Amino acid sequence: MKTITFENGDKMPMLGLGTWKSAPGEVYQAVLWALEAGYRHIDCAAVYKNEKEVGDALQKAFQDGLVKREEVFVTSKLWNNAHEEDQVQVGFKQTLADLQLDYLDLYLIHWPVSLKSHVMFPEKGADFLTYKDVPLSVTWKGMENLKKEGKVRHIGVSNFNSSKIREIMDSCQIKPEMNQIELHPYLPQEKLLAFCKEHQINVTAYSPLGSADRPSARKKDSDPVLMQEEAVRKIAERHGKTEAQILIAWSLHRDVAVIPKSVNKERIEQNLEAADVRLEDSDVRAISGLSTSHRYIDGTFFTEVPGSPYEQADLWETDS
Repeated sequence: MKTITFENGDKMPMLGLGTWKSAPGEVYQAVLWALEAGYRHIDCAAVYKNEKEVGDALQKAFQDGLVKREEVFVTSKLWNNAHEEDQVQVGFKQTLADLQLDYLDLYLIHWPVSLKSHVMFPEKGADFLTYKDVPLSVTWKGMENLKKEGKVRHIGVSNFNSSKIREIMDSCQIKPEMNQIELHPYLPQEKLLAFCKEHQINVTAYSPLGSADRPSARKKDSDPVLMQEEAVRKIAERHGKTEAQILIAWSLHRDVAVIPKSVNKERIEQNLEAADVRLEDSDVRAISGLSTSHRYIDGTFFTEVPGSPYEQADLWETDS
């Protein structure tokens, strides 16, 4: 298994289990299956509303001797309604309690969007806080405090473009160590990847398989289906692998961590086996050369709310 090595020597397995969209009643077993299969990286978030169940599964695995706490790299994310400096601590404490852990390996700011503390999802302009109300530097200071206190080993961001990362870096004491972004052959993120590499910021890909099971409110009839691409199918057939395994291997080939989600035991195991797939240069060129360009999670649920102070330019690179 390829790993990312942080400056302090900590290692993060580059293939982990994603838990977004894993329903209550399913994610507990999925986490246990993943740990049994050999996963040692679990990706979570407060807004997924399943961290208590993930925590139950982790505790079961620890108590049964399946794994030790220090053997599992656990990531979670700060939701948008806890961006004020004092609220960062509040959001983090809830996640830590739900996961039943003493510390997190990695904690990320989920989006560069701020909401009032009582709001989970915005419906009107008054639900938001602006960058003037809560500069990203203020939220980041709260994240730095968590790391300085030893409650989090590493801190980073998610869904941040290069300009928003620069805003943090202009005043930070600890630079972001990770940027988790939507990334797949339809959205290769070349410009943002180059920026992160230049500044020694690691990258994790979410929705690496095209997010076919994303919520219906996030789907359009015109959305292309990545897993049905002919080029991907042919490469999968030639290697005797699944299309999902090929897409996961494509990200790993680019030195990008990847967190495919599944609650199916066989697919969880198959996804992990993708770590051993070795793509040929011609395979990578064929996949990278797909003509379709598409972003599945477009952020309009923040930017198109009436009165929202946020724009698409606050979220995405102009050239992905």
